[in-house]
Amino acid sequence: MRHVIALDVGGTGMKAALIAADGTLLHQARRATGRENGPDAVVENILGFTAALRALGAERFGEPAAAAGVAVPGIVDEERGVAAYAANLGWRDVPLRALLAERLGGIPIALGHDVRTGGLAEGRIGAGKGADRFFFVPLGTGIAGAIGIDGRVEAGAHGFAGEIGHIVVRPGGTPCPCGQRGCLERFASASAVSQAWAEACGDPQADAADCAKAVESGDARARAVWQEAVDALADGLVTALTLLDPRTLIIGGGLAEAGETLFAPLREAVRRRVTFQKLPAVVPAALGDTAGCLGAGLLAWDLLNTSTTARR
Repeated sequence: MRHVIALDVGGTGMKAALIAADGTLLHQARRATGRENGPDAVVENILGFTAALRALGAERFGEPAAAAGVAVPGIVDEERGVAAYAANLGWRDVPLRALLAERLGGIPIALGHDVRTGGLAEGRIGAGKGADRFFFVPLGTGIAGAIGIDGRVEAGAHGFAGEIGHIVVRPGGTPCPCGQRGCLERFASASAVSQAWAEACGDPQADAADCAKAVESGDARARAVWQEAVDALADGLVTALTLLDPRTLIIGGGLAEAGETLFAPLREAVRRRVTFQKLPAVVPAALGDTAGCLGAGLLAWDLLNTSTTARR
């Protein structure tokens, strides 16, 4: 059975799958990234994991994978196949596509940015299916975005397109590691809400999920923390929709797990800020933490389909 390898590399874990041409998940697996052992160990873990998946596919389905798609965090040069930089993995300028091709017998390799790859999956087979223009924003440790246009995701001239987390929404506000002050992700990411709620309630172990529960129970302090995050997020999203005019805004990540506790006030906050712009649908992501892996599979199949078309 013809299939591809899909791998989503995170800060602490890797999610992988063997995926058939019709999107069927033939096999799924997870492994630790191993970043505590340094960047070289992370690269070797990626190569070893994909090699094991190739061997398993050959044994179980009668042939090795026809291609592989790999999603990684940080700055990614998709055209050259280089993982340029990832603070949480400690690597710089890793020629990952070439290394994978060598380990996997020379098959085609697609390398993608984790958020853009997740956005590709959400746009094609998830919450954005059928939308010609969408913007995918996962709210996790930080905030990034994926600009979807007619079934593909725009990387930008230098691979930085969609970085909504570094739109300044509170000028002169909290310093951001990027060098600016008042960036969106310093107010509306899951980690920002966790920090604000821990300070407000006096429990250093409290997190964003605890804040959401406190909001639902009517805690006034939690409501204030939550509303500050919602307002900052709405400011950032309205800037994005003014520039991009998406048909659908897809919100994912840990903070979106709060469901309508997030989406009800967020839709209202966006609606209040819109003037001449067309109000897009604001919907939760559908694929959860599988989006990156599924998107990596789509990248791999795109490679094969493109090469098949080119030969005709």
